[in-house]
Amino acid sequence: MAKKGVPEWLNSSLWSSSPSPIPDDRPLRPPPAAATTVPPSPPIFERPAPSPSAISTAPAPIRPPSKSETNDLQNGSGVDGPGSVTPAAEDVSRKTQVVAELSKKVIDLKELRKIASQGLPDDAGIRSLVWKLLLGYLSPDRSLWSSELAKKRSQYKQFKEELLMNPSEVTRKMEKSKGGDSNDPKIEGPGALSRSEITHEDHPLSLGTTSLWNNFFKDTEVLEQIDRDVMRTHPDMHFFSGDSPVAKSNQDALKNVLTIFAKLNPGIRYVQGMNEILAPIFYIFKNDPDKGNAAYAEADAFFCFVELMSGFRDNFCQQLDNSVVGIRYTITRLSMLLKHHDEELWRHLEVTTKINPQFYAFRWITLLLTQEFNFVESLHIWDTLLSDPEGPQETLLRVCCAMLILVRRRLLAGDFTSNLKLLQNYPPTNISHMLYVADKLRSK
Repeated sequence: MAKKGVPEWLNSSLWSSSPSPIPDDRPLRPPPAAATTVPPSPPIFERPAPSPSAISTAPAPIRPPSKSETNDLQNGSGVDGPGSVTPAAEDVSRKTQVVAELSKKVIDLKELRKIASQGLPDDAGIRSLVWKLLLGYLSPDRSLWSSELAKKRSQYKQFKEELLMNPSEVTRKMEKSKGGDSNDPKIEGPGALSRSEITHEDHPLSLGTTSLWNNFFKDTEVLEQIDRDVMRTHPDMHFFSGDSPVAKSNQDALKNVLTIFAKLNPGIRYVQGMNEILAPIFYIFKNDPDKGNAAYAEADAFFCFVELMSGFRDNFCQQLDNSVVGIRYTITRLSMLLKHHDEELWRHLEVTTKINPQFYAFRWITLLLTQEFNFVESLHIWDTLLSDPEGPQETLLRVCCAMLILVRRRLLAGDFTSNLKLLQNYPPTNISHMLYVADKLRSK
């Protein structure tokens, strides 16, 4: 018998979705790697920058997804045929509202959040622009977009030039800036260091803490981990996986963003799974129908990824695991939230069957549910996460709690083994209803 106060309709079969074609054999993500003892450094630095020659600031034109975009999403993403991408009357109305809001000279973020929280239309370009606004990458004032984008995109170009070069390239660039010619092949020519001029810190075998080469070799392990993870990103989507020039280019972009983030944030560096958080952002920006915006997808994705990670970075820092801001405390908050709204279910899971929430919630929280639902559904969930004025983490916890409540009947009837299997391989569900339930859990 259901606990008083938990309505029966929460588990109604009416809200069940058709089974997803994606096999539910996704492994648990390992805990974050140990962070260095260096305190986190600010991820963004202000630098003056010239404006690129052409930057688009207008909202993307409204059009349905192209055939190739639709096919890519359908390949293993759980979209049940062409009918699934045809907007319903409700979606058309929402599209009209969001386009009207984006057309204003000064966008009302409160109204935009309200519209986006219900899910954005799948028309390419709309979600790209809205996410940039919700993440604070673009100002609500459209007149500032051109200068803002020029500054940030040029800044990212400088990051690539400074952080993705090996020490030899850095030395050549420094010498060239002093008037030397890095293309001069002669050993004694300008820009070339003779053996006597190479300092201890410039030597590849130097173990000094300020040595460029020593730090370069220390980064190798991180870069190898990034490379492995990027190659495993959404293997069912041609956009990310395969040997095509497009896939290779997209993989390189993901590696660049994650590498630069790791170098700018030595207190966290790179933790396995960050690629899964970056992937939706880059996918949306790269598929913007505006060619000018799509060309800068990598730069735009970097800054939006940094902004999103600013609210979740403590979950990735192992040094903070046992603190009041670390991942273990975040999981404890989920447990407390479930106990508050459904004590019977909480008691059955944690007392009777003794399932530690960390067994399933660790992946849910650290990867922002990207591994529990197909790609299309993840985008819908992220619309809600990014639009909540309380911040994405509070919304994420409510969504996770809703996920538990929606399968409470099965959980109450199950034992440790069956329940753990269910939660580690969450069944298909109606995403709109799940988000509705999550909103009902909001503290009044």
